Amino acid sequence: MKWDPEKYIQFGDYRDRPFFDLTGRVRADRPAQVVDLGCGPGNLTATLAERWPDAEVVGVDSSAEMLAKAGEQAADKPSLRFQLADIADWKPSPDTDVVVSNAALQWVPGHLDMMRQWLDALRPGAWFGLQVPGNFNAPSHALMRELAASTRWESKLGTVLRGGESVGGPADYLHILLDAGYWADAWETTYQQVLPGPDAVLEWARGTALRPALAVLSAEDAADFEAEYAEALRTAYPQTGHGTVYPFRRVFAVGRKRG
Repeated sequence: MKWDPEKYIQFGDYRDRPFFDLTGRVRADRPAQVVDLGCGPGNLTATLAERWPDAEVVGVDSSAEMLAKAGEQAADKPSLRFQLADIADWKPSPDTDVVVSNAALQWVPGHLDMMRQWLDALRPGAWFGLQVPGNFNAPSHALMRELAASTRWESKLGTVLRGGESVGGPADYLHILLDAGYWADAWETTYQQVLPGPDAVLEWARGTALRPALAVLSAEDAADFEAEYAEALRTAYPQTGHGTVYPFRRVFAVGRKRG
């Protein structure tokens, strides 16, 4: 699946805020190595290098397009580097003290089992924090799946889009951390995002949720699918004089290994 870094950062303020809400709960003092799983364009990973200047900070992502953008962040930060790799293949090193993953694990099937393995492998005192979207049942996502399952699109998109099974709830992540021997905290937040411009929710989805569909459709089919989807979104999320209000639920969990 091809990513568009410029489209992804179009709503930067809204996409960035959960990262800082997450990392604000990670209270590591002097970590040796900090890893950002699913680092995307690297702008947020760079803030970890600024926060912990003595640590080796590594951003991991499977998108060459995203990492091409991320490389710009490392130009003046010798402790920051980026690695092209699948999250599913990543394993912590003996020096890994902090692992964060912001809006990435929903793309990784089986990530709850992977998380258990990562937590077991991390050394005592290490921190682990994640944030995943929790809005797969919101109209923006439900309408997309309904359209993909319709007579016109089922043959091309019937198995492409995933639903709520992509992520766990706060309690799921909390218990995984606790069972692994971590002090743990888990919570959820629904941000009332006011998006500017026409078809604002469609523009938001083009950066993330729509990517799997766009990756398999021809340009002509993609335009037709987006037109039908946009029409449904206008009813679900009417534009107001202030913009379009788009509620977005996020799920967070943070833990520190005991011992």
